[in-house]
Order: sequence, then structure tokens, then C-alpha cells
Amino acid sequence: MKRLWIWLTALLPAAAPAPPAAESVTARTGADGGYIRWLEERSMLHAAQQLARQYAGNSLQWRHPYGTPQPRLAVSRASVWFTAYPASTIPASPGMSVLGTLADEQLWRAFQAIGIQGIHTGPMKRSGGITDRTYTPSVDGNFDRISFDIDPAFGSESQYREMVAAAKAHGAIVIGDVIPGHTGKGADFRLAERGYADYPGIYHMVRIERGDWSLLPPVAAGRDAVNLSPATVDTLQAKGYIVGRLSSSIFYEPGVKDTDWSATDVVRGVDGVERRWVYLHYFKQGQPTLNWLDPTFGAERLVIGDAVHEIGVLGDGMLRLDANGLLGIERDPSGKVWSEGHPLSLTANQLIADMVRKLGGYTFEELALPFDTMREMSRGGPDLSYDFVTRPAYDYALLSGDAEFLRLVFQLMRQNEVDPGRLIHALQNHDELTMGLGHFAAHGADRFPFRGGELTGQALRELVQKEMYAKLLGVPYNLKFGDGVASTTATVIAATLGLRDLAALSAADIERIKQLHLLLAFYNAMQPGVFALSGWDLVGALTLPADAVRPRLADGDTRWINRGAYDLLGTNPDATASSAGLPRTRALYGPLPEQLRHPDSFASQLARLLKARAELKLFAARLVDVPAVKAPGLLVLVHELPEGAGLEVTALNFAPAAVQERVALHAAAAGARLTDVLTPQAAPLEIAADRSVQLQLNPYEAKAWRIQ
Repeated sequence: MKRLWIWLTALLPAAAPAPPAAESVTARTGADGGYIRWLEERSMLHAAQQLARQYAGNSLQWRHPYGTPQPRLAVSRASVWFTAYPASTIPASPGMSVLGTLADEQLWRAFQAIGIQGIHTGPMKRSGGITDRTYTPSVDGNFDRISFDIDPAFGSESQYREMVAAAKAHGAIVIGDVIPGHTGKGADFRLAERGYADYPGIYHMVRIERGDWSLLPPVAAGRDAVNLSPATVDTLQAKGYIVGRLSSSIFYEPGVKDTDWSATDVVRGVDGVERRWVYLHYFKQGQPTLNWLDPTFGAERLVIGDAVHEIGVLGDGMLRLDANGLLGIERDPSGKVWSEGHPLSLTANQLIADMVRKLGGYTFEELALPFDTMREMSRGGPDLSYDFVTRPAYDYALLSGDAEFLRLVFQLMRQNEVDPGRLIHALQNHDELTMGLGHFAAHGADRFPFRGGELTGQALRELVQKEMYAKLLGVPYNLKFGDGVASTTATVIAATLGLRDLAALSAADIERIKQLHLLLAFYNAMQPGVFALSGWDLVGALTLPADAVRPRLADGDTRWINRGAYDLLGTNPDATASSAGLPRTRALYGPLPEQLRHPDSFASQLARLLKARAELKLFAARLVDVPAVKAPGLLVLVHELPEGAGLEVTALNFAPAAVQERVALHAAAAGARLTDVLTPQAAPLEIAADRSVQLQLNPYEAKAWRIQ
């Protein structure tokens, strides 16, 4: 904790940076010192320093507790989220902005009818890079932030605040984003290249001595950097410049990204000295990694300033910390490069989360982590965590018709004190179906019970991935991405059902897809914590044909097929693409207003489910038992409802065969009755003297009961 106070002291506004050594120095762009000032005025570090001065000595800092995570309070503020993706949003009318659409009164009436209490916007700030004085586009869906300004492609800051007001008027909050691991190649990076003030300290970048420039490959014409080969990285590590190769390479693509290190071209600094830099980028070359342990504390000041802007200026009630487990890197005594799960990430996350709580907001992390790491993070970092824990396991249960692996995951969660009530249980998001299974990778040598025997974590991970790939990639409409699969929820289900031709789906096929989609929604919603779903889920979106987004796939990023454009309201039927140029995708369920007029639609059935969830206050419940079962596809969860309201039992059948089984409910009393939550007129079930109950579920059916 002491080092947190040291870091907080470092975040106080720094003195204004010294002016360039010579106003007439010519940078590589051919610009003079006026260009340096132009860059600085547009840099995030500069904006953070200006914003910090407004909060220094301000009583706003002392109105909220902040030292420990507050997951239950965060969930109570908004327990059902819509997760937007700005680039995929078709405007409600021609010429309307994305933000104007997300503030639309008709949309919020539909959200309220469904039971949505929060909207996670996705990254909305200007992203990409700067070349000379020209802004260049994002290389990763606006996850390469370069400014605190709203991206003009999505709207304006005033429109953002109008969206916040619209949400508030309907009892909801807006959830924004902070990206603590990297930026784009905007003004901050261009100033770092030029050795200006504190800016080089923002990034994991190292000056290479002129005598070693021969080790670096040339930069191709029209490019500003070149990716390094493994051999070059090894040579630079041996010479003491960098820590070396990372254990995994995200976005690996031969000839595009062979390693996580790239080198700049020769850049003339503000002091007239020419330099070549080598910099780290966990993700794409245009996303330089931040250095969270540099004496300038530039990264901390930049990221904290961004968080303060989201909460204090835009009015967000909560923030996502994207890829927040990759904030430390070193070479350990064994020679291994240590990055994932590094303790510095824990410290850095507490710093960000504390500041957000101090200003009255909450945070959540979105990164697949081992259970023991999640436990450690929960003690001092973000309030909530994305459920990458059970997501691949429940999809595996659906694909295989066997929930044993999912039941094992719940057992491990309980052993590691991972509370489902602090998780965000979600359907599709903007990413691929993540199948890294981080806990089993981190505990590869440990042994786990499975299918009547034992498997090592590594063997179990490989088996699950192999069987999931066989189903999901055995159809032409899903694509592999890293350890996961680019797909929508609907195309995961289509693959489960063995449907190969999406163009030939019949009405009966669509009805079957909807049934299984509601099963997955039931699984995620009928648990404590947050339930989240996307626009792609609400309209039943399919993946785009690869040819429709072929240029976007050039760097190996296949996720663009699962990011097709959707029209939530159906008020812009002639639009063939979003304002960001993503093609409209096929939507099986139709727009929300139309769905809400039909009681058997996906949205209407979801609304009834969420109404029952709200009445039970299930979001605030606690998991007390995961009963042992015999049927392969069966999962039973027992929750203790808040305020002494009794118990709730969730039962799901992930198999294509019916289930009839007597299940022991040790938390319930003999003679108690189970009332069907969604069909209260159904005959109640009675718990026998041995505290067991007979459950019966149809194929792919889910039920919930209340025990008072």
C-alpha cells in the first residue's frame, strides 16, 4: 500500500515541460518547433495535466470510499447491460450520428421494456495515429486511443453527454472505457520519438545506439516502423537493450507480426539528435505499450487523466479497464520474460480503480485470467470482472451436449473464492469467442478430474479446444482467431445444430437457433452479478462473409466477420453499412420495436426473463451449491436470495435429449416447495425427506424455481 501513496504523489500535475531545445530544429517531418507545440496541444499527457489541475485540492476527491472494491454496490447500480459497438451501429436515420442514435428516445423505451439498466458504449475516443498533421484511422476498432476527444465519426462530446442524460432519464447509466496498456501512434508517441520532455517515458521504448543500427532492418517506404524478427529480438536482448521475446504473441501473423517488438525509422529529436527506437506492442504495431514503471510516471498520468475525463467530464458511471493484466514486464532470474500476471498489474489496477471510486464511479476488467489471479485482483483492483471464466465452458457444454467441464469450472471457482456475483456474465461482445482457458494454461501440470479419469490442465485445455474447433470451424461461416473463434452467438448455435448454409436457413431453423440463444441468455442472466448482451445478440446477427470485409482481414484480424452492422430500431432500412463502413449483416430476429410487439420473439421472451430476475433480486444473490448430477447435459445452481427471501434454483439442460433426474438440494429443507419463476401457475415441485427433488427438462430447456 505504501507504494500506492508514492504513485499517487507522482500523479500530481507536473511542471510545464521545458520548451524544445531549439525552435528551429527540423524534425523528420520537416516541421519546426511549431509542430512540436501542435503535437503537445493534442497529446493525452498534456490534456491529463490540464485536467489534473482542476481536481487538485478539490473536495470532490473526498466524497466516496475508494480503498477496496465494491462489487455488490457496482452491480446494484446497473445489473443488466447492453454492450454497444460504435463501428457496427447503423444510425437511426440517414445523417444521424452514432451517439445521436444511442441517445434516441425510441431506443431507450425499448431498452427499458427489455430491462436494460446500463449501456457500455465501447471505445468512442479518437484513435489511430498522426502522420505529419494528418490523423490516420484506427488499426484496432478504436482500441488505439490517441486523444480524450470523442471520435468525430461517432459524434461530439455534447452528444455524448446527451446520451448520458437519456440513460439517466430511463434509470440507467453509461459505461465507458479506459485502455491502460497501450495507445495509438498519436501525438504522445510522435513526441516520444522526438525525445521530447517526459514523453519517451510513457512507452516501453528503448534508444538503440547508432553503432547497432545495423542490427535493425530498414523501414519500408510509406511506413513508420518495421516489425523485428525473433533473431533480431534475441540479439537485442543479448546486448541488454530489451527483455526479449514474450511467451505468446497476440495478433501473430507471419510477415506482419513475427514478434511483439518493432523499430522506428531514424527520427530527428527536438535536440537535433537522430535516433532509432525499439518499442514493445503486445497487440498491433500501431499500439505501442505503456511503461507503468518509468521514473517519469508518464503512463500513470496519462491513463488516470483519461479516467478522470470519462467520469468527471463525460459523466460515465463505470469504466472498463481493457486488457489490464498486461501492465508489467521483466526478465526473471530464470531468463523467462514475465508479463501475464505480473504483480505490477495488480498495483496499477488498484491505482486506476481507486481513483475512479474516489470520484464516485466503478470499474471492471476485461481479460481472461486464471482463477487465482482473479482472486488476487479482486482484493484491491477493479470492482467487477468479465466472465471469461465460464464463457468458453458454457459454449463447450452447448457444442458437446455435456456440461461436465462447466461443472468443473464452477467447482474451481468456488475453491478459488471467485464470486459469480462480481462477474459480468455475457453473451457475444466485440471480440472472438475466447478459448484461451487461462486457468488450465497457467496450471498446465496440475491434474483435474474429467470423464472418469484425470487430465493435466494442459491436456484438458487442448482436448476442449480441439473438440470446440472441430464443431465451430467445421462450418464455412466461422474463422479462427488466436486461441479463439470469430463468430456470433447465432453462428455458434448454428454450428451446434449442424447447419452449414446460412443462406438456406428455414423458419424452423431460425426458431431452433432462437431457442438455444434463449438458453444461453437464461444461463447468463439467472446468476448473481451483471448480465450483458450485445446488439448482435438482440437482433440475432450472423457473421459476415469474409469477402465482405476482406481488406480488414489483411493483418489476420478475422474478428471483423463477427462485427457486422446492425439496425436496432429498423428505422434506416436502406442503409447497407454503418457510418464506419461495416456492411449490414443478416439479422434473424429483426429490430427491437418489431420484436417487442410479438410475445414469442427473442426480445419479448428475454424481457420476461429479466423481469423475473429483477423481482427476485437475483443479481444480488449468492451461489451456495452446485449439486452433483448424473445427466451429462445438466447444470444446477442454487442461490441464496438477498434479504432472507429464500433460495432460487437454476437448472439448464445443454443436451439434445430430455433429462429426468432426482437432484439433492442440501441447502433446502425437506417438504419445501419449488415454484416455477417464469410459469408460476405450473404445479410446484416438493422436496423429499432426503432433501432431493425430481427435475424434468426438455432438450435445450432451462427453468428456475423459487423456494420460500
